[in-house]
Amino acid sequence: MVSWGPMPSPLRIRVLLAKDMPFGPGKADLLEAIRETGSIAAAGRRMGMSYQRAWDLVSAMNGHFHAPVVAPAKGGARGGGSALTPFGEEVLAAYREIEALAAAAAAERLDWLRRQMALPPG
Repeated sequence: MVSWGPMPSPLRIRVLLAKDMPFGPGKADLLEAIRETGSIAAAGRRMGMSYQRAWDLVSAMNGHFHAPVVAPAKGGARGGGSALTPFGEEVLAAYREIEALAAAAAAERLDWLRRQMALPPG
């Protein structure tokens, strides 16, 4: 089998939870980055987006769900930050499970499609 380097994730799942509420890999990655950094600003920087864009996405998610997914974290010596709420952790886990289930269900057909591709030039 020919290898072309690391394969990107074979599926990028975006679910439309409501007419104006898509939830996909970008929002899930933002939630993970907030969990890891403890900050909306740091999460946005890590993802190459402005604080305003990251804040707007968090604000939209908080407004679309029945409970917030991100909340201010208690301040310490360096001030506050942000953290996923327990509900936010559940939302993220549910989305990641949807991704895993979809990838498992589609694996055989994705393999078939890959085998049908022409070799890259060079």
